[in-house]
Amino acid sequence: MTASRFNASFSNGFARLLVIAGLLVAQAGCATYYSHYAMFPAENSKGEPRTVRLSWDTAEYPGWWVLSDRATPLTLETQCSERVWKLYDDSHAEAGGCGEGIRACGQSGQDQLAQSGQPADAGSLCMSVNSADPEARIADIPGRLELLVACEPVSPVQGEGKEAVSVDYIRASTVPYAVYSRKAPRGSLNARPPKFERSVCEAE
Repeated sequence: MTASRFNASFSNGFARLLVIAGLLVAQAGCATYYSHYAMFPAENSKGEPRTVRLSWDTAEYPGWWVLSDRATPLTLETQCSERVWKLYDDSHAEAGGCGEGIRACGQSGQDQLAQSGQPADAGSLCMSVNSADPEARIADIPGRLELLVACEPVSPVQGEGKEAVSVDYIRASTVPYAVYSRKAPRGSLNARPPKFERSVCEAE
């Protein structure tokens, strides 16, 4: 290979690398990142008043960009409980086969269907968001969402004595909970949801 051909080949390869690097930088730089959360009152399966927290993050791209908006799983936590639920949609590899849209499947031995009392498993739909839309995605959730809960814990407490911990969670209901969420740029002062009030748990 002559020096001129070598230089031309090197220049073309280097130019391609620059284009690829530029695309990767543009892809990362075009997204705007947000944190979302909601805090609302509800009862747990034992009928005790609790605060429930929903939270998730999104990466939003401009309309002209080739990528769709993305989101983390939706996390649901109930005050005074160690049980943490994750709701997924079809964009997540972890999404279970218990239904469509935004959902969380049951865990064998831990959950049961509230209506029938039958054991729930990975094929049982325990929680869903905006269930009327089978193509619902977390990245597209507006400021209002509907949360439907169909399961309850087999036992609201695990362990005995000092080792006992609550695994209770938001009470099942045939009527969806109407939840209003807040949105803030990720990393901003108001991006983090409020912490749970622990004194309620300690009093019990």
